[in-house]
Amino acid sequence: MKMKRIAVLTSGGDSPGMNAAIRAVVRTGIFHNLEVFAVERGFTGLMEGQISPMNQVSTGGIMQRGGTVLKTSRSEKFKTKEGLDIALQKLKEFDIDGLVTIGGDGTLRGTRDLSV
Repeated sequence: MKMKRIAVLTSGGDSPGMNAAIRAVVRTGIFHNLEVFAVERGFTGLMEGQISPMNQVSTGGIMQRGGTVLKTSRSEKFKTKEGLDIALQKLKEFDIDGLVTIGGDGTLRGTRDLSV
């Protein structure tokens, strides 16, 4: 299956470089003819369907800003089977073929749980 639509989210605590990573994902996705979407507020936003299109204009000037322009959150609900099921359903609703997650260890564990 060829990917057509990807989404990017940030999760956990803010850290330097998150905005640069977001910008790189968006611009690289566009270069490869993918539709790129932002998930605001991390895994919480994913469960709530806070997903919107991104383009090169939406990433202009974000590297100089602190934190993450997508906002972030920590979610206890996401760690449950119900939360994971809701997140998977939202990815299906928006026809998202791939999810790029930016964060630390908790984000990695959440992404792993989502992919199993």
